[in-house]
Amino acid sequence: MKSSAARSVLVESTGRDRPRNEAREQFLSAKRAVNRIHLHEEMNRGLILKFENLVQLRGACQQLRTLSYRKVYRAQWKPVQSSAHPVWSVLLYPQLWQKDKLISITLPQHRHLATKEETKKKKKKIPLAKGEVEIRQKMTIEELAQAMGKDIDHIYEALLYTDIDLDSLEPDSILYEDHIKLVVKKSGMKYKSAKLKEEKERKNTDAVKRPPADPAVLTPRPPVVTILGHVDHGKTTLLDSLRKTQVASMEAGGITQHIGAFLVHLPSGEKITFLDTPGHAAFSAMRARGTHVTDIVILVVAAEDGVMQQTIESIQHAKNAGVPLILAINKCDKPEADPERVKKELLAHDVICEEFGGDVQAVNISALKGENLMVLAEATVALAEMLELKADSTGLVEATVIESRKDKGKGPVTTAIIQRGTLRKGCVLVAGKTWAKVRFMFDENGKAIDAAPPGIPVEIMGWKEVPSAGDEILEVESEQRAHEVVAWRTYVEQQDRMKKDVEVIEAKQKEHRMEYKKKQQPLAHLTWRQRKAVLYKANKHLMFLKPKERTEMDKNVLSVIVKGDVDGSLEAILNILDSYDADDECKLDIIHFGMGDISETDISLAEAFNGVVFGFSVKANESVKQLAAKKGVKIKLHNIIYKLIEDLKDELNSRLPPSVVEDTIGEASVLDTFSVTVGKNKIPVAGCRVQKGLLDKKMKFKLIRNRDVIWKGSLSSLKHHKDDVQVIKTGMDCGLSLDKNLEFNIGDEIICYEEKEVQQTTSWDPGF
Repeated sequence: MKSSAARSVLVESTGRDRPRNEAREQFLSAKRAVNRIHLHEEMNRGLILKFENLVQLRGACQQLRTLSYRKVYRAQWKPVQSSAHPVWSVLLYPQLWQKDKLISITLPQHRHLATKEETKKKKKKIPLAKGEVEIRQKMTIEELAQAMGKDIDHIYEALLYTDIDLDSLEPDSILYEDHIKLVVKKSGMKYKSAKLKEEKERKNTDAVKRPPADPAVLTPRPPVVTILGHVDHGKTTLLDSLRKTQVASMEAGGITQHIGAFLVHLPSGEKITFLDTPGHAAFSAMRARGTHVTDIVILVVAAEDGVMQQTIESIQHAKNAGVPLILAINKCDKPEADPERVKKELLAHDVICEEFGGDVQAVNISALKGENLMVLAEATVALAEMLELKADSTGLVEATVIESRKDKGKGPVTTAIIQRGTLRKGCVLVAGKTWAKVRFMFDENGKAIDAAPPGIPVEIMGWKEVPSAGDEILEVESEQRAHEVVAWRTYVEQQDRMKKDVEVIEAKQKEHRMEYKKKQQPLAHLTWRQRKAVLYKANKHLMFLKPKERTEMDKNVLSVIVKGDVDGSLEAILNILDSYDADDECKLDIIHFGMGDISETDISLAEAFNGVVFGFSVKANESVKQLAAKKGVKIKLHNIIYKLIEDLKDELNSRLPPSVVEDTIGEASVLDTFSVTVGKNKIPVAGCRVQKGLLDKKMKFKLIRNRDVIWKGSLSSLKHHKDDVQVIKTGMDCGLSLDKNLEFNIGDEIICYEEKEVQQTTSWDPGF
């Protein structure tokens, strides 16, 4: 019996101890895993922790977590001890199940493994930032920490207040200005923008002209002759007769609107390059450009008109350029022609003809009939021989852009006059901020040529962009050199523009500060909440407007897009628009200009700004016209410049608000005054006689006393004798009372008038 009882107790105690043994085995297994990881770490101090070890560590932590759960379960179990055969002691229990102690041992190991590489690096002492923190628009977290004199963890902590995902951040992650300012503010510090580092001075890589050539290598060249004069004085007709062509018939309205360069072969074998410039007032810049590339100026003056405005301007251009003059008095075949009067008028402008002791040759011609044209040509050749015009036809090319345009088939094209060197196919040229590798060259008749020596006008194909008229053309050694020159010129222009922009910005900021102070001054006595409420009420009606309605509420603005056929015409139009001086009436805003036909992009831009597209000697295809009609955009096409300006003025007038004009209908004088009682009120009444026109009760009236208007309004009553009437005619007497209780005086004047709206006209005068 004893043995069976003891056996049963032993079995029972053995069953009760089985969970404890399993837990102990699991604990020992976990401890061995931790020891293995620790040993492995000690052996590989210089290596980064491997992924497999982390997995083992994770398993060990899970085992420890399981043991902690089992401790709760065993707390409810009480062991039964036998006096004969006691089970093994439970004194091990406190040592086996001290979960807190085990975790405290394991977690430092985990922390050590995860941050070992960082702890190996010696932490440098970061100097504390004194005063304000210098910030830039973009900074990495590490750079910001150094600037603030803080560690990276401080930056992470401050970024908790932002919408940035901290998990995606690294020390080299870039922060932008708004987050940088927030971090500095949260740290209780102030910030200031860091000064931009001064850029190192760039090396000047611009192309320059060659030094003067050796006189021994110079060869004769054709003279370049510019024809100047007033509009419609016969300049183009003169050139027609010399060239035996009909240039004038191709010009819109018979008015030259482009600058043309032509080579004329005289019967004597001489060659002369002629520049035909516009005489219209709008093309002053073209005339000035023509005189700067010319050797001789032929001043054409009509014999019946005499000296006109553009004649005087042409004389001034020639004097400024230091170019000699030849006077061509045209239209001498007309009965009213008076050449002598022209010569005398020119004396006042310091143009002295040879017969008056001066050095200016004067030739009486008739360009239309071809009279004395050879005499004029011989005078030109003689003057050219006296000037001994020579040029160097070797070396790198130097030239001047006379005109430029964008051709549909040829692309950007320029008309140029060669001044030095010989231009050939394949030459690399630079003009302004663009360059070209010459693909083709044409003469003034459109015939392809292979070479162009000095003094010859030539049309050049191969430009990357359209250069500006008047730009200097220089040949460079290679395309790489051309890129360097264009890059330098672009850089210089950017620097100049930045300086101007800074000046404009500073002026605008000063203006805005003054306006802000002026607006805030009446609200200075209010609290900030009250100020906000007042400003909200004042601007509330603007918040709910659509963008288009909002722009319409702004002051009157005419936005225009200008497209031209060539650079010179576009320049002339823009010069006229620059003279606009009526911004207080209607603002003129040029939102875009360029060369070429009107495109869909121009229409979209005009729609965005509620503008008008003006085209000069360009076209708009049907698809563009349909798009413009669909979007409600006006397209104005013109071939004559003054008609374009007149159309522009009409558009300006349409943007001006109508003015109210008072149209007087009748006048009456007060002969007597009295009053009538209506109820308890006494109403003043004037006894009047109509002196002029009539008095209509439906119209508006005003009371004039001693030439001052003291009342405007309507009549409350108008009577003839005792009858109410609507109209009183001239010579009739009447009694009237006003809608305001106002006393009359004998001698006052009563004016009956009608208000009419009249369309205003702009005060801008373009000069023609």
